[in-house]
Amino acid sequence: MNSEIIPGLGHNLSLHVDDRLLVMAFSPEFPGLGATMPVFATAFLVGFLEWACIEALRPYLPDGENTVGSQVYLSHRAARLMGVKLTAQVELVEVKSGTLRFRVDCFDEDGLVASGFHERMLVHVDRFATTLSSNTALAAA
Repeated sequence: MNSEIIPGLGHNLSLHVDDRLLVMAFSPEFPGLGATMPVFATAFLVGFLEWACIEALRPYLPDGENTVGSQVYLSHRAARLMGVKLTAQVELVEVKSGTLRFRVDCFDEDGLVASGFHERMLVHVDRFATTLSSNTALAAA
């Protein structure tokens, strides 16, 4: 692991909510969600915050290393409609045995939309791919 991956490392990322990020965008795969209000989907919010964490780490990961999400604890506090600009603010707060814990917050011009924590695990890409292949072979047997 790169010794520059230390608590305090942070990143901001912005996104404009369009119709592809609303709850109804899930309806083909998750029809039970289609009847809800036309608001920014929590699942897309999680992805947005993960993306911000990935971008925070990108300059520090050596070739052959990457991260995978392992835990999300999030409070989606405020619904937002299409057209809103959201900003993710993430900060690495703990590094422990290859687990990277981020404080994650999401804001718009009116204030806090979501807050919580996200953990990512460092992985060696080749070893991770081998493990996935082994698990797939076992599941098929």
